[in-house]
Amino acid sequence: MRIRWGSSTFIKSLPLLAAAATADAQQPSIGVAPITLGAGPYVFDTAEQHRIRVDIVVRGLAHPFSFAFLPNGDALIVERGANVRLVEHATTDAVLSPTPVAGAPVPAGFRGGGLHDIVIHPEFATNGLVYFTYNSPGPPDPSSTPPGRRPVALTLARARFDGKALVDAEDIFVGEMLPGSSGSRIAFAPDGYVFMTTGAPFNDAAQRLDNVYGKVLRLTLDGAIPDDNPFVGQPGARGEIYTLGHRDQLGLAVHPVSGAVVAAEHGPNGGDEVNLILPGRNYGWPVYSFGRTYEGPRHSAVPLGPDTEPPQILWIPSIAPTGMAFYGADRIPGWKGNLFVGSARRGEIPRTGSLERVVLNANLEELRRESLLTELHQRIRDVREGPDGLLYVITDEDDGALLRISPTESAQ
Repeated sequence: MRIRWGSSTFIKSLPLLAAAATADAQQPSIGVAPITLGAGPYVFDTAEQHRIRVDIVVRGLAHPFSFAFLPNGDALIVERGANVRLVEHATTDAVLSPTPVAGAPVPAGFRGGGLHDIVIHPEFATNGLVYFTYNSPGPPDPSSTPPGRRPVALTLARARFDGKALVDAEDIFVGEMLPGSSGSRIAFAPDGYVFMTTGAPFNDAAQRLDNVYGKVLRLTLDGAIPDDNPFVGQPGARGEIYTLGHRDQLGLAVHPVSGAVVAAEHGPNGGDEVNLILPGRNYGWPVYSFGRTYEGPRHSAVPLGPDTEPPQILWIPSIAPTGMAFYGADRIPGWKGNLFVGSARRGEIPRTGSLERVVLNANLEELRRESLLTELHQRIRDVREGPDGLLYVITDEDDGALLRISPTESAQ
């Protein structure tokens, strides 16, 4: 295209320029340029634990979603929808095993299928049991949109880890088949039950008691229904349901002192939440939300209804909350008792992930918050306290990494 001032060439080019400008406005380039982690370590100042050090423990993981530490300092890491990987000596001289752990579900091969969360049994030292969730695929549905989309059933399974492989695997809970998928998290409560999150972001399943989606479930360690669950005996209700009205829950944690259960939930476009999980309560989705639709209007005229539970913590704009953990050790004293929540991105902008630190009082009410690791521009997918008392996170990237956070000598 040529532009010559004062000529017909310029005049004839105006429609082309306008069309190009319209196309650019409709398809903006959003997000900072991709950032590759260097060798590290990185040192950052923070609000209450000044000068922290971030070390890269291992890298080369394919979009890790969750991880669990073993008592000996090894770690099991789930690559989203695919494999379980073993990191030997994760808290000292870490080595990523080159081959996936045998015995895990076969990688799904389609978006949303396969493995999600992984946790170890509270008595792992004696029984070696590992619990994990995955979306078990059904046959392709030719009538779906897009055609051939695979229905899935969210499944809770357990197996024994013998140091190299998962053996004697069994499914102990299986949800209904549904067209589409969502992530899940699991956590053990001090009273001997296991909690499990499910999602229902795009329909009204979260408000119906005839299915397990858009809920927090409470199960026995064998996957059975506890007799004191709030909807046991109610006609047409799934007895596994503990709470309802949730959208997409990718974080779950149990307070180490009180035993309170909290879950992190995605809003549609803003309105991300941390909810205090109380038996039988309704958390509103999809009738009520603090968020907006992806086109901009408010999702609901008011964010809460008369019978809905308000969030304990709220983010507007969204942070895409993921795995979370309470920090209870003494190695990082300025953070003891804080809640940490992984963030994949902030305000719908790619490559703006962080680790969110929230200071709470004894009633789990928010006092202040801080965003950490923003300079790394990584999607933080999960966070755990290690057996060494330090904090660890994983990055959900093509070249995903396990990171260790520790205080520097000057901070100590």
